[in-house]
Amino acid sequence: MSGHAAQVKEHMEVVGSDGQHVGTVDHMDGDRIKLTKKDDPDGSGQHHHYIPASSIAAVEGGKVKLSMPADQAKKAATTPGMSR
Repeated sequence: MSGHAAQVKEHMEVVGSDGQHVGTVDHMDGDRIKLTKKDDPDGSGQHHHYIPASSIAAVEGGKVKLSMPADQAKKAATTPGMSR
């Protein structure tokens, strides 16, 4: 796990490089951030989505800041069984 990933805690907000909301951390799952179902990018609220820890630019101010804009992060988020 990278240094940034070790700082990620449950219920932290995940934001894109543009400061826009991507999701809320459910927990770290290996080398991925597991987002809560309520932040399901497909809008159904039925699936957890995952963002690679390698996308973390910083963890500061109680937020996980990604190295990509929120829209791009939401499109890149995967569900279990889908390739990254």
